[in-house]
Amino acid sequence: MLDMREITLRFLDTKLQVHPDVVRYIQEQDDFGLIERIIENVPKDTIVVSAKHLPGIHPTRDGTRFLVDPEVEVVAGIAGTSGAVTGSADYLHYFRDRYSKLGGMIRSRAGSMPIEGLTKNSRYRQEECTVIGMVVEVKTTTNGHRIAEIEDTSGSVAVLFRKDRPIHEDAEKLIPDEVIGVKGKLSSDGKLFFAETLYRPDIRIDNAPYKSEQPGKAVFISDVHVGSDTFLPECWNRFADWLADNDFSYLLIAGDLVDGIGIYPGQEQELTIKNIYEQYDAFGEMMQKLPSRMKIIISPGNHDVVRGAEPQPVLPEQFTRKFPDNCVLVENPALVRLQGVRVLMYHGRSIDDMIGLIPGASYENSGLMMEEMLIRRHLAPAYGRRTPIAAGKIDRLIIDPLPEILHTGHVHIKGITTYRGVLGINAGTWQSQTKFQKQMNVNPTPALAVVVDLQTLVPETFSFA
Repeated sequence: MLDMREITLRFLDTKLQVHPDVVRYIQEQDDFGLIERIIENVPKDTIVVSAKHLPGIHPTRDGTRFLVDPEVEVVAGIAGTSGAVTGSADYLHYFRDRYSKLGGMIRSRAGSMPIEGLTKNSRYRQEECTVIGMVVEVKTTTNGHRIAEIEDTSGSVAVLFRKDRPIHEDAEKLIPDEVIGVKGKLSSDGKLFFAETLYRPDIRIDNAPYKSEQPGKAVFISDVHVGSDTFLPECWNRFADWLADNDFSYLLIAGDLVDGIGIYPGQEQELTIKNIYEQYDAFGEMMQKLPSRMKIIISPGNHDVVRGAEPQPVLPEQFTRKFPDNCVLVENPALVRLQGVRVLMYHGRSIDDMIGLIPGASYENSGLMMEEMLIRRHLAPAYGRRTPIAAGKIDRLIIDPLPEILHTGHVHIKGITTYRGVLGINAGTWQSQTKFQKQMNVNPTPALAVVVDLQTLVPETFSFA
C-alpha cells in the first residue's frame, strides 16, 4: 500500500503539486510506477497535477441524455412513487438494495470476497484482500484507533484503522449504515481485519457533466417559510420583480415552502398565518405573481404538510388549489432534467445527522456536507437518527444516476461547491434568524438566489436583502 505522504513528496521533488483526487487514485491502483509515468507526461507548464493528467483517463458522462418535450422532465420523484411501508420485511429489502447498489459501485473499482469466506477459511489469514460491507457500528479505542464492524449478506467482521496510518483520517468520517470497501489483511486468529485502504462508492474521477446545447438559466432557492413572523416579504417582492425583469426559464424550490403548524413547541407564537391552508394559499398567490413563462419545480421539506419520513410525497391537492399551472410538483428527493441537465432536489434534513457524525462539520459549511453525500452516493447514509426514513423495497435516497446539480436547503445558510463535476447548491432561506437559531448561534444567509447557466453550469449568487 502506497503512503499518501510518499506519493506527495515524489511529486514535490519534481516541483509539482498534486490534487488529493490523484493521490487517492494512485493509492487505489497501488502502482508506484504510475507516479513516474504521470511525471514524464505532464506538460512543462503544469503546476498542479490533476485528474486530466492521469494516463488513460478521459472525461466520461454518466449516461446518455434523450431530450424530450417538454424541456422539464421528472426522472424520479413524480407523484405517487414514494409509496407506503407495508411491513417490517421492507426493511430487509431496503438495506439489501442499498448494499447491492452501493457495493456494486465499489466492486467496479476493487474486487472483493464475501466476509464469511474470508473469516472461515484459514488460507486467507494475513493475505491482502478486499471486503465490502455496510458499517454497523464505529468507535474509537482508548489508544485512538478506529474500529468499525461491517457486514455483508454472508457475515460480519471488525475492521481496525490504525491511528498511525494515513487511512485513519478517512476512518474518522465513517458513518453508521454507509457502504464501504476495505483492503487489508485478516489477523492470524481471524477476528480482526487490519485496513490499509478505504473505498467509498464515490464519483468516478473522470466524471464529466452534461451541459445544455440550448440557452437556458435556472434559479435555485429553498426554505421560503411563508406564515412565519420572520418571513421577509419585502425581500421576496424584490426577488419577484427581478424575475419579471429577466429571462429565466426555471425556478426550483427545495422544500419548506411554508412554516407549517405544530412543527416545534410554541411555534404558534411565531406565526403570522396560523391556518395551514391559508399558509399554502398565500404561497400559491406568491407563485401566481411570478412570470408564467417560467417552469416552477417545487418539492416539500420537513415543515411542509406531508409525512416527515423520506422520501416525502408531493403536496396534496387540497393545499395547492391556488398554485398556478406552471408549477411542477415533485417528491423529496426528486431527479429532474432541465434541457438534459440533471438536477437532484433534496431538502437536506440529513445534514443535521451528518454534522453530528463527521468531525469538523458545521452548518456554516453546507457545501462540505453535499460533498460527503456525493462521496457516499447517498443523501441520508445514517439510518434511525434525526432524519426519519420510510424503508421501502428500494432505497430511493441512493444518488444514482449522477446529477449535474445537487440542490439542497434546510440549513438556511448558503453553500456552493463543485465535486468531481457535480455542482452543489444551497441557496439559504427567505426567513431571518429565528429564536431557536439565535439560541443555537446559527446565523442564516437570507434572501439569496443562485442562478445557473445551463450551457456552462457556472453559478452566480444574487442578494435581495
